[in-house]
Amino acid sequence: MYKKNRILVIGSSNTDMIVKSPKLPAPGETVLGDDFFMDPGGKGANQAVAAARLGGEVVFICKVGDDMFGKKAMERYDKEKIDTSHIIICSEKPSGVALINVDEKAENCIVVASGANGMLSPEDVSEKVSAIEEAGILMMQLEIPIPSVERAAKFAKRSGAIVILNPAPMCGMLPASLFSNIDIIVPNQNEAEKISGVPVTDISSASEAAAKINGLGVKNVIITMGSQGAILCEEGRISVFPAEKVKAVDTTAAGDTFCGALCVALSEGRTVSDAISFANHASAIAVTRHGSQNSIPYRSEMNS
Repeated sequence: MYKKNRILVIGSSNTDMIVKSPKLPAPGETVLGDDFFMDPGGKGANQAVAAARLGGEVVFICKVGDDMFGKKAMERYDKEKIDTSHIIICSEKPSGVALINVDEKAENCIVVASGANGMLSPEDVSEKVSAIEEAGILMMQLEIPIPSVERAAKFAKRSGAIVILNPAPMCGMLPASLFSNIDIIVPNQNEAEKISGVPVTDISSASEAAAKINGLGVKNVIITMGSQGAILCEEGRISVFPAEKVKAVDTTAAGDTFCGALCVALSEGRTVSDAISFANHASAIAVTRHGSQNSIPYRSEMNS
């Protein structure tokens, strides 16, 4: 049954292996690190967990390996009250992992071994069409094959869902046909530059880039800019949303927390502008904590 407030996340599930160090290494350089820890991650999983913790009704579609990491991930999603009935177990590849280095300024660099995530095919998406057609919001990223993203967006758009794309990581140009099936796109500065061709360094250049992306056929363009906040280009109209002032210790899952929170606010019938404010607050909390999913706040912490 179609449910307007149901959030479907299609994306990646990883285990993050995180090392803290004084600085990020340059090519060929070895840097002695400090703490090491493991945390469940993956952009899709992070966004699903964020949406669930913040009060959303969440269904998650991903592909995990038939291994320890995959089993632990399933246990974690069940504990978060995420509907895992559509998760696919892959016998051909191991579960995805991400190697994350975080420096003392809370900046990070990430290398992902996709594993089973790369096996989530368009045919898998077609087999899950009933779950897509039942959702009111579809949230996706690019840690799964782009043809699978395209197919899911097409199905969701046809059924009347709000289709949201977080175009991360950007490893090449997106097909022009994808944009017509996207209602909201949420790139960061680097991703916005790759899509628009405009270097994004401040609010002015972000506005220019957002307008160009708007022109590709996406009604709402939200560019997240870290400590500079976020901007919204809504059919050519620009709005600026300043970031909350906090002491950041780790930005690893800030963007994913933003996206999950955005979905929840929209599922509750809020405007896009109100949803961005809600998402800004959630991500501000996340950056004050270490880790990926461990940093994501619960609704009770939001005061809204």
